[in-house]
Amino acid sequence: MEPRQAMMHLTPISGVDPVGDPRLSTALQLAEACDYEVDHSHQVTRLALCLFDQLRETSGYGDEDRFTLNAAALLHDIGWIEGRRAHHKTAMRLILESPVLDFDSSMRLIVGLIARYHRKALPDAARHQRLASLDDADQGTVRLLAGILRTADGLDGSHRNVVNALRVDADKAQVRITCGVTGDGTWEQERAESKGDLLAATLNRRLTVQCMPG
Repeated sequence: MEPRQAMMHLTPISGVDPVGDPRLSTALQLAEACDYEVDHSHQVTRLALCLFDQLRETSGYGDEDRFTLNAAALLHDIGWIEGRRAHHKTAMRLILESPVLDFDSSMRLIVGLIARYHRKALPDAARHQRLASLDDADQGTVRLLAGILRTADGLDGSHRNVVNALRVDADKAQVRITCGVTGDGTWEQERAESKGDLLAATLNRRLTVQCMPG
């Protein structure tokens, strides 16, 4: 497909509402209490949901999983309130402990783990006690949704919201993400391919990212 033809088939990120579900109100309250970076967090949420929607057929995951990803994406960087170092682990702790968040203990743990794995170490039940406490199905949910979140976070690696549309094409061998960008998307492409390691492993496919000026 020629670049111009490919661009015509990308899904605009602007069409995704990062806080459309009313059940997210307390997640948004927690994010605001932690002075979250609104533009970046909402962009990552839009990207994550767009990736999720286009991977539904491949992954087999549904609406409740989408909601879980939505919450985790909004909250993934709230740990910055205590500084950059280990902010992914801080985010998990805040999600688990916050009296504001109106989620049951199971949902809190899954959302917290997805936020925790948006950077650094990959999920490893042999080393991570909280992950090991989940059953196999929930561990699979954490791995897939954290893989999507890591990739989405890479697609806003510069925090400049340069990706404005994307398309996912998946076959048995690979997942190809094509992005429309405003400006230079080199950093986003490199970061998304690097941080796409978990998504590639979870789907057992090679992952490639291409950014094209839109």
